[in-house]
Amino acid sequence: MGDEEVMSASGEGNAVAAGYAPHPYIGGRTAVLRALAAWRMRWPGAPRVIVLTGNPGSGRSRLVTGFLMMCDPGYRKQLPLDDLDPATVPPDLPAPAVPSPAGRTAAQLLWMISDHFGLDAGRGEDIFTELAAREEPVTLVVPDVDRAGPVRTADEPARVVRNVLKPLAATETVQLLAEVPRELAAELAGALPSGQAQIIDLDAAEWADPKGLVLHAETALTPEAGAPDLPFTTDPSARRALAEALAARADGNRLTVQLAVQSLLLQPEGFDPADASLLPGTVGEALDLHARRLGADPQTLRLLLAPLALAEGEGLPVQLWGTLASAVAGRDMSQDLADGMLLAAPFIQPVERSRDGDGGNAGSGSGSGSASGSGVGSDRTLLRLTHPGVAEEIRSGLPDVRDAQTRIAMALLEAVPQQDWSRADPYVRDHLAAHTLDAGLLPQLLTDPGLFAHADPVTMRAAIEAVPPEQLGAPARTYLRTAPLLTRSEAPAELRAAFLESAFVEDGLVAYAEALHTLGFRLPWRTLWSVPLVGVRAVTTGTLPPADGGGGLDGTSAEAGGGPGATPATAPTPSDPSGSSAPAPASGTAATPRPVAAFLVPEGTPGSRTVPGQDGDAPEAGGRALLVHDLLRPEYLDADPAQVQLTSAQAQEAAPFGLSRGADYLRVWARASEEVVAALVSDTPFTGADLSPDGVLVVATARGVTARQILAAAPAPVPTVPAQRTGTADSAPSDGLEGDHS
Repeated sequence: MGDEEVMSASGEGNAVAAGYAPHPYIGGRTAVLRALAAWRMRWPGAPRVIVLTGNPGSGRSRLVTGFLMMCDPGYRKQLPLDDLDPATVPPDLPAPAVPSPAGRTAAQLLWMISDHFGLDAGRGEDIFTELAAREEPVTLVVPDVDRAGPVRTADEPARVVRNVLKPLAATETVQLLAEVPRELAAELAGALPSGQAQIIDLDAAEWADPKGLVLHAETALTPEAGAPDLPFTTDPSARRALAEALAARADGNRLTVQLAVQSLLLQPEGFDPADASLLPGTVGEALDLHARRLGADPQTLRLLLAPLALAEGEGLPVQLWGTLASAVAGRDMSQDLADGMLLAAPFIQPVERSRDGDGGNAGSGSGSGSASGSGVGSDRTLLRLTHPGVAEEIRSGLPDVRDAQTRIAMALLEAVPQQDWSRADPYVRDHLAAHTLDAGLLPQLLTDPGLFAHADPVTMRAAIEAVPPEQLGAPARTYLRTAPLLTRSEAPAELRAAFLESAFVEDGLVAYAEALHTLGFRLPWRTLWSVPLVGVRAVTTGTLPPADGGGGLDGTSAEAGGGPGATPATAPTPSDPSGSSAPAPASGTAATPRPVAAFLVPEGTPGSRTVPGQDGDAPEAGGRALLVHDLLRPEYLDADPAQVQLTSAQAQEAAPFGLSRGADYLRVWARASEEVVAALVSDTPFTGADLSPDGVLVVATARGVTARQILAAAPAPVPTVPAQRTGTADSAPSDGLEGDHS
């Protein structure tokens, strides 16, 4: 068989003439299947990269699914392969990798690919390098790129193409089939040398399949497919004539034919197969003709479907449908909804329950339920439109999408019981940000610490990143900085609140940190202070004696260089969270030791004092200098580090808490029960940590030093701690969800 015969796009007639059976799921598309089979077997002359595209409703996803059936060794046994055109059947090889971008970010998709192939990559770019170094080529099929992203309006499909598919396509060891929207197809294929990529546009005459569309319509009209007994379903000649008329009128669009068949089978009264004016030519006409045949106003149908067309995630909770339809319409639509189930039925479908039973966001690793509200909505029903093409048609017909989204956002806010996010429907918690983004109102929403804690961090982060940075306020910037940690740790709402509480203190937003302590969370700690100090190599806790004392850091005694509250002019200025409404515990008086923390810093750090080493100590590179800071308040102390008395081993063993430290996590555990009461992960490596006998955890990272008073008396949720990736990926909010492999 020559190359020309395999790659010919004019093989439909040849296949029919040879008596081959159509693909049982696709029902045609012989020319495209021949091209895909040649690609799969790496036939001489076949491109290494195929970009499949077409209009919404052209059947791209169905085609890819049918092709993958023949690529799966297990599923091949269920297909009549011997009856099909041999040129359309790919060889019996191991199934290709099929990473789905639906609901996921570009970074999530990339790490999914890395995990599938078992790559040892620390950074995103290393994935392409490792794939390029493989001896055997790898085959990837990436479907549904148009459905990428946890937030519909955040333009994630373009990021998937530019950040994942283009580098994959440029990797010589990768054989790629990608299904992408038409506006991105040329960008993907055009990045490769001539002959390496081919665009297959299902709406182009070269790849059109009018006979397959007729067969698709005819099959859907048969009683065997569930059609009722009607003159145009039981009579083969009438059924064939109607199928040909539907296909001709739809101009190759399979979605239009599908909607027309569903409409007339659901409500055959008023349908005359001989009347061509009752056959739709577009998806929009299918909607309007269905409404008119049922005696309804087409605009009423579109208003009923509008909330579903604007919905985010997996689907809209049925209990919110009427509320949002009324909001979009600007009038009470409850009666229209009650009377319009038959009207809307051909265009909606229930959502299959996801593994967690919530139908939640596909991009979320851990779900977004809080400890107090995790069960909210767990038995709810979700609805969505039957096809993204229907949603696109509904949205395009709205006079003002931004106004509609504003009305939806206001209605969702009103649906939060007493503005308590722990009691809100998961859809409201997780997707309100996406609706306000489309309404142009997201920056105004990003001032609620409760929403920050309860919302799914994957969707919240994606929505915030779609806002121009200059429009974001300080709380949103803090959230965006912390979001990689929230997603990487897969933390539940209570632990997200704890991480955010510390982040707000670190950024000087103490009022937001304090607000999180008033929202019903049982936080494991209260962040006392934070200083943005660079270069801290170690920290320790201790006390300053009220008078002359010994047992200091260097084992000698010395007098204080200033009063216990003095701040030297040369000391660095800490970020001051002293506006906290909850006063810090007393830090010692003239008669009691003063709890302090000492930081080992590079020599020459402003305010530090050089400490001489003991006899026999090896000299330290850069010198040995210490800064002394009050343990309980945001205050540097002008004190001689030699006076700091370390906690004795006996006092440590008698303390209520113990500290365990790993490469990128810390755990505080109760000595009495040996249960973890606080767990901390960081988006930057720990450079030092110590726990005082009174339960104050002092932690140093590359970002600075933070002190947390341990509060929890009950076991705390322990976050998942994936291996740290190298580089700065986890700390850069624009680099994606590096550690989230959901």
